[in-house]
Amino acid sequence: MSHPYQYVVLRFVPRVDRGECVNVGVVLHSQSAGVLRCAWHVEEDRARALDPTADLDALRAALAAVGRVCEAPPEGADTALTTQGKRFGWLSAPRSTVVQPGPVHGGAAEDPDAEAERLLDRLVR
Repeated sequence: MSHPYQYVVLRFVPRVDRGECVNVGVVLHSQSAGVLRCAWHVEEDRARALDPTADLDALRAALAAVGRVCEAPPEGADTALTTQGKRFGWLSAPRSTVVQPGPVHGGAAEDPDAEAERLLDRLVR
């Protein structure tokens, strides 16, 4: 059975004022399959090409935090973030930080969990 899903590409934007970015991850949500997953990978050379002084440990920590939000609502979070769909909406909302989501895209896959890795390979690595 094919499950519809939505996903966003996570972008590293070291200087928001310049608008330059490099893809560093994906967040995928499939309501029918009950999947909300973040997959990420930091290509250090690409990130350093945008900003040689970038704090890549902080970038990795921010991406790991996105992964934790996918797994469960943040501690002390508003009850509005209790469902996967609401957390995806929150994670995919535009923001002006060093990790920004791109536009929401859609697709369908037999295994949405594995699809997150496929998208990571295609769009990030």
